[in-house]
Parts: sequence; structure tokens; C-alpha cells
Amino acid sequence: MPEIREYELFEVHEPVSQTIPFVYNSPHSGRIYPPEFIAQSRLEGIAIRRSEDHYVDELFGSAVALGAPLLAANFPRAYLDVNREPYELDPRMFDGLLPPYANINSLRVAGGLGTIPRIVAENMEIYARRLPVQEGLDRVEAVYKPYHAALRRLIARTHVQFGFGVLIDCHSMPGNVRVAGCTSRPDFIIGDRYGTSASAELSRAAIAILEEMGFAAIRNKPYAGGFITEHYGRPSRGLHALQIEVNRAIYVDEVTLEKRADFAAVADAVTGFMQQMADYVEKFAGDRALAAE
Repeated sequence: MPEIREYELFEVHEPVSQTIPFVYNSPHSGRIYPPEFIAQSRLEGIAIRRSEDHYVDELFGSAVALGAPLLAANFPRAYLDVNREPYELDPRMFDGLLPPYANINSLRVAGGLGTIPRIVAENMEIYARRLPVQEGLDRVEAVYKPYHAALRRLIARTHVQFGFGVLIDCHSMPGNVRVAGCTSRPDFIIGDRYGTSASAELSRAAIAILEEMGFAAIRNKPYAGGFITEHYGRPSRGLHALQIEVNRAIYVDEVTLEKRADFAAVADAVTGFMQQMADYVEKFAGDRALAAE
């Protein structure tokens, strides 16, 4: 696939020595758009970037200084979404028949947000015409599978080194998100797949830390976590996966996609959150709710 050979698909930012049992992952902040992809798209400029988790890799970049690796995609979510099953594919997007193992009936496919998305935010169609089936399958082989292989290695290494591990899957959400029953917008949402991907204690600690910092934080609604959180979270084995959504409106102009003046302050707050999470886990590392059974 020549269009993706001109840059690294993703980057693993490593500390000199991993000192905390955390892995940070930013799968949707990629902002390098292959020219061949742009040529296929009916969108350009800011429009094609509406699906990005803008600058989330930078918000969580200090994880490395705190002693944890950070995996960050360079390819954009609009090109391929690693927070899906490998073959959640929409047959309406392709010329030719998809293989029988493709999941063509998921709700995410129906909504246009499969492994190869049909739309970006605001229901804007990405492609001017159908794609060859083989191109879709090639993207899975060349982009999706290497990314998840890298993530699995980081999680497995952390688990072996510390006896348990915590994956923090980092995302952003639109500023207009509202939650039923809440009068104010959330600044952060912590997702744990309704208690199945991480211990309840860990989720409650994350919420408490954010609230003590003055943020509005809620759990699981409307974002409980996607494929990555669900797939890698195994609390009974001491592997915990939390999804964190940051409200874009607090750090980026959603029209121009420029960083707000208080971007650095939000990044500092995220650093404080990560440090307090590390302190919490270190304090309770021997607790059966965190360590492997």
C-alpha cells in the first residue's frame, strides 16, 4: 500500500524505564492524511478531520515522563478505525463481495462507523465512489493488525513486569454532548463497559480524582468504551481497561480546530490526573480487585 509507506503508521513513545503499570493509547488522534485517501474522498480540509480526537496524543503525552508507554496512531480514524473489530465492514461501501467472516450487521456498521468508516462526524459521507474490496482488506492487514500487535505487546509486557496492568484508552468527545439527567455538560467521561473491563474501584477512583480537580465527570454515559476497552479489559486476570473521553470544547476550537489558549492548562490537569491514578494504583496494588486473582 504505497500511500501509507511515507510515514510511520503509529508511534510507541517509551519511557527510559517503565515504572508504573499503565499503558496509554491514543487511537484516534492521527492527523496524517495519505494523499491517495484524500483523492478518494469527497471531503477535504477541516471537513475530513471532523472524526479526529484532536491533539489527544499531546494532552496525554506526559504519560511517558510519568513512566508509562504511550501508543499513538498517525493514520486518521477516517481512514481506518482500530477501535472496532477487525472486519466491521459495510458492504454498501465496496465493489465486490466481502468475505463471510466480515461483520456486516453491527450497529456501528449501520451507523457508518465501521472499521473503514463511511462517514465522519455530522454524517458527512467520506467517499465519492465505492472502494475495491481488496483495498479494504489490505488496510486491515497493513494498518489494523500491526497497531493491535503493538498494543498487545505493551499490555503483555506490563502485565508480566507488574503482575497486573491498566490500559487507558484516550479519546475526545464533541462539546455539545449532553447526558440525560445532568444539567451541565461533562468535562470527562470514564468508560469501563459497565464494570466489565475494569474494577469498579478503579473507575470510581478516576471519577473522584477528576471531580476533586473541579471537573464534571461521569461514568459510562453515553460512552462506555469501544472495542479496545472491551477486548483488552480482563479484570479477573488483573488487566483493567478504562476509556477516557475529554470534552473538546475545553481545549480546542471545534470550528477552526485550533488549540484554545488554555490548552496547556488542560494538559497540565491531565498530567495531574495521570499522576494521581498512578499513586492510587501503587497504593492499592495488592488489592484483589486490582491484582490478578
